[in-house]
Amino acid sequence: MMLAQAVDFRAEADALHALLARLSDADWNRATAFKSWTINDVVQHLHWSDLMAASSVAGPDHFARFRAEIKTLRDQGMTGVEATRRKLGDLTGKALGARWYATMADLCDKLSAMAPDTRLKWAGPDMGVKMFATARQMETWAHGQEVYDLLGVEREPTARLRNIAEIGVRTYGWTFVNRGMELPGPAPSVRLSGPAGATWEWHDHTPENCITGDAVAFCQVVTQVRNIADTNLSVTGAPAIAWMEIAQCFAGSPEAPPAPGTRAPKA
Repeated sequence: MMLAQAVDFRAEADALHALLARLSDADWNRATAFKSWTINDVVQHLHWSDLMAASSVAGPDHFARFRAEIKTLRDQGMTGVEATRRKLGDLTGKALGARWYATMADLCDKLSAMAPDTRLKWAGPDMGVKMFATARQMETWAHGQEVYDLLGVEREPTARLRNIAEIGVRTYGWTFVNRGMELPGPAPSVRLSGPAGATWEWHDHTPENCITGDAVAFCQVVTQVRNIADTNLSVTGAPAIAWMEIAQCFAGSPEAPPAPGTRAPKA
């Protein structure tokens, strides 16, 4: 039986794969609003990240070698996207899409075959296999938004969005620790409106320190797809406000959210 979180990861990739199938050859070179990455850059990044995930599944030694290879390129002054381009070379366009999709499907199968208590290495703290699969879903969803935005396509929210909200809530502390900052207070309560009338809640409700609103908007903020100012989320209390200004649910060096208005959908 396939791991439930891997099923959701694959479904997220299926949706993006279907969108990519609509592209012309020229579309793959169009620049998105995310650091001017092209669609080729976006999918290369997802593919390279899935290859790194596969190296973690293969074992700590494989993962260490993979990370060392990237560090060598970064030490030469390359950005992450430049290093990925160097490694993947001419793999672009439809061929890239097909390779990314095949690698993702194989990764889902391998994650599903692992013991439920397995822990896996990553760029940040180690993760259990379930959260590891959710992290891959989260990154696919977040970077996929760049393509949806560029093409002007509104993405239909699904119940699997709850996984991304979950990893967003869990990384409240990580957001500050990763920046060498003291936590501004206890984690806020979070109450979100999901698709089909669902309500998702974390922590006992504290009206003086809380976040309420649309689940899509919350997921967009914690993945740094949108600035909090470009959403309708209600944020109350110093800890909640401080968190939403810099929220980051993904591993790696601290990143700044997009400036207000820069990733907001066009009217």
